Parts: sequence; structure tokens; C-alpha cells
Amino acid sequence: MLCIFNTSNDAYFNMAVEEYVFTHFDDDIFMLWRNEPAIIVGRFQNSLAEINLDFVKEKGIKVVRRLTGGGAVFHDLQNLNFTFCESNSIGNFRTFTQPILEVLNGLGVDARFEGRNDLMIDGRKFSGNAQCVSNGRILHHGTLLFDTAMTDMSNALKVNPLKFEDKAVKSVRKRVTNISEHLKQPLSVLQFSDLIMKHIMDTKPNCQMYEFSADDIVAITKLRDEKYSTWDWNFGHSPKYSYSKMIRTKGGNVEIHLNIEKGVIAGIKIYGDFFAKKDVSEFEGLFVGVLHEEKAISEKLAKVNTEDYFLGVTNEDILKLMI
Repeated sequence: MLCIFNTSNDAYFNMAVEEYVFTHFDDDIFMLWRNEPAIIVGRFQNSLAEINLDFVKEKGIKVVRRLTGGGAVFHDLQNLNFTFCESNSIGNFRTFTQPILEVLNGLGVDARFEGRNDLMIDGRKFSGNAQCVSNGRILHHGTLLFDTAMTDMSNALKVNPLKFEDKAVKSVRKRVTNISEHLKQPLSVLQFSDLIMKHIMDTKPNCQMYEFSADDIVAITKLRDEKYSTWDWNFGHSPKYSYSKMIRTKGGNVEIHLNIEKGVIAGIKIYGDFFAKKDVSEFEGLFVGVLHEEKAISEKLAKVNTEDYFLGVTNEDILKLMI
């Protein structure tokens, strides 16, 4: 087994790393890694419906889609992530999480596997896990909340459930806890990471440390730039969904309903008690086929005299309404 300390903290790069070691290595892999603040959404989720967009934009939090299913999770530098990639493996969730439990139990923490894919302490979740299988190879990864900023997590993942209607996988929120709260003796997240890696090296056969080569880095960076940092992957792969919102402006109440397919506005209807000089249906037609994201909508709005369709309503109002 090759053991890797991935020292990158870039969520786009680290998702590319996972795909790269999953698809380009024949060896079994164990890897530990951390991200700067990011939301990692499940493969089959509607990304916008999982995040508090205003908070995410304000804090510069990256939103990245991963290869595996399940719900959205929040990462920061006080959250440690672990990844197993194995060939011809029959390992289940319990198998892959057992080394983590052994380390924690050795530290005097009563951590347990519960439910479908969670690790818990005193009934509170500190680790969510997910898997995917391809070409006889399994990727298993999990989060380990060590001393994560819980307020940021709550704010980043808080979304108005009335805005979206779809059949995408929804995240299930559970009471969570940080590992650091339960330790008998204080540790840093990096010291905890070292303990896990040592345990893997001591208990798994034929382990050796591995560092990415220059060729590896070039290939991973290419995958990062062409896939994991793109709007198309992170938002455009969302399933069909509908979005609705109402705001009050100086020109009156304005309410919008959007149907989104592959990240593109497929249908739009606008209602309200505003006044207009032109038929609002003309305005609606301008946005069919436009990406449901801020840059594309802003560019389209810049070419429109919004006052013709909504007296007293600004482009900024419409942008706030649509995003």
C-alpha cells in the first residue's frame, strides 16, 4: 500500500488528486489531506440547493463536486480527510473506518460506527463517509471533524428549503461534534494526522510512503483546471431543478420561477405588482438558455434596459432575485 500525505489545501486540486490516484494507480492507496474552507457536494446533488450562496461568496468558500454520492460536507483546515483506493476490495464502510476508530479508541475516545456511514461520539457525528466503484477499484473517503469552525459550517450549509424543488440527493443534517472536545490530552490536527498514518503503516502490509512526481503534479493540475475548478462540473452537473424567490423592491414585489436543466435556464416566469412599459414575456425570453450563475446573468442584464419591464426595479434587484 502506498501512503500519501497530500499537503495541498486547494479543494479543486485535492478532488483531482483523488480521481487521479483512483484511476491511474494499480497500487492500493491510503491518503490524508486537508482543505481550506470548502463545501464538497455529492455526485448527485444540486449544488445551489446545498449552500448558503451569500455566505459562501462573502467568505470565498469553494464549492466542489466529488466523485462519490451522499450529502454535502464542509471542510476547513481543522477537518482531516482520509482516502482509501483499493483494487479487488470487498471492504465495506466498517472495514475502511475501523483504523480511525482504533486510533481514537486508543486515545480514550468512545468513537463508534453507527447507521449507514457515520462515525459518532456520544450520539453526535464527527465523520461522514462515501464510496464509489469503477473498473474493479473502490474509492472510500471520509471526513474527520477535529476542531472545525462549527459556526462557519452551519452558515455555509444553511439554505432556504423553499427556494428549490428537485429530486436530487439531499444532505441529512445531524448533530455534530469535534474530536478535540473528547480527547483526554490535547493534540493538534497535524499530530492527530501523524497518529493515523503511523497506525496504517504499522497495521497494513507492505506500506511505503509515496510523494507525487513532477509528472503526477502536471497531470493532477490539468485535471484540476479542466474539470474540478469549472462551473460546468461543480454546478452544471446538477440535476433538473426548479428555483423560486420573491423580493420587495422600490417598484413593488417581484417573484420569479425558474426551471433549470444541466445548469441552464430552460424556463422562466416572473410575477408581481410592479408596472411595466414592455411585455415581461420579452424579458423572460432573453434568459432562456442562459447559465444559472451570476456572471452569465450579469452579462445578459447589462444588455437590457430593466426599467422597460419593471419600473423602479434595478439590474441589481433582478440579479438578487435570480441568484
